[in-house]
Amino acid sequence: MRRGLIAAGLVTLLCLLCIGGATASLLAGLTDDPASTAINANCGSGIKIDPNAKLPEVGGLTAEQVRNAAIVIQVGQQLRVPARGWVIAIATALQESSLSNLPHLGRRNDHDSIGVFQQRPSQGWGTVAQLSDPAYQARKFYEKLLKVRSWQTLALTVAAQRVQVSAYPDAYAKHEARAADIVDALTGGAARSVINAAAQRCAAPGEIAASGWTIPLKGPISSGYRTVSRPGHNGVDIAVSKGTDVHAAAGGVVLTAVCNAHVGVRPYSCNIDGGIFVKGCGWYVDIEHAGGVITRYCHMQERPFVVAGQQVTAGQVIGKSGSSGNSSGPHLHFEVHLNGDASGAGATNPVPFMAAKGAALTGSGA
Repeated sequence: MRRGLIAAGLVTLLCLLCIGGATASLLAGLTDDPASTAINANCGSGIKIDPNAKLPEVGGLTAEQVRNAAIVIQVGQQLRVPARGWVIAIATALQESSLSNLPHLGRRNDHDSIGVFQQRPSQGWGTVAQLSDPAYQARKFYEKLLKVRSWQTLALTVAAQRVQVSAYPDAYAKHEARAADIVDALTGGAARSVINAAAQRCAAPGEIAASGWTIPLKGPISSGYRTVSRPGHNGVDIAVSKGTDVHAAAGGVVLTAVCNAHVGVRPYSCNIDGGIFVKGCGWYVDIEHAGGVITRYCHMQERPFVVAGQQVTAGQVIGKSGSSGNSSGPHLHFEVHLNGDASGAGATNPVPFMAAKGAALTGSGA
């Protein structure tokens, strides 16, 4: 609730100016945004990974941790598990062992848990000798994951928990972004591939990527991030007709879902079109995702379909696009913030951020 109130206050103070300079700019495609050119990201080389070959360095990981990550991915490839499964497995191993093949740690041990996934001999995962092999543990993890119904579209922490049955079921989520980065580094971008395809390919606009991200809606960018003419514009405007479904860009928790529109000190209705004389974001939603990432969706035409505190999944419809608040025409104003900072100081350019997740905004016109 505190974060929601802070976010709402920040939007009021910042008075997001999403008018695109003029209504015409909403229809003119890309404007003067130097970062709005199409970003072509690889979505996996498709080459079978060899943990014993020379592996790329991955920032923050030792050679042993990188090799264990490569083993986890190799086993996933052998079992024909889509790349989403590799991300879930790596995130799980990061939480359980920091990707280290841990032996029994005596009194510091969680019961008799050992290995990369901290699986327990007493719980039927295998013998101590078997569980000392990271490849064996990875195989057991995937075999159980594949039995979880709709595992690819579940929130990562839910899918991981149904395999591991941990005492800390919410702990896996914070590793999702890091796990996707590791998969990308070792496979040439496989976390950017489509989540549910047998053959590895880039996620198309509107599809969910193995990273767990998708675009909020399809449409051309009409006004870019902090352009020369609009240096205070902390997001991008996506031109779409009124009533277009707005989707959550990734799984997370709703921080804010309120009306923020005013003329001077007087509140202004978000149930009617706004204008250049209105300040604020209109009906808008903030969602917090793994790793302290916050996404913002502004100018909806009616009350959002979600409420603060609600869990949402990637691609879930959270509202309808419109022109409420400070707006000169129907569009979605979309922002990405880092480090849990919903203010302008935490904003980052959504175009390269989303492209890196395999959910490129640019060139996604309907």
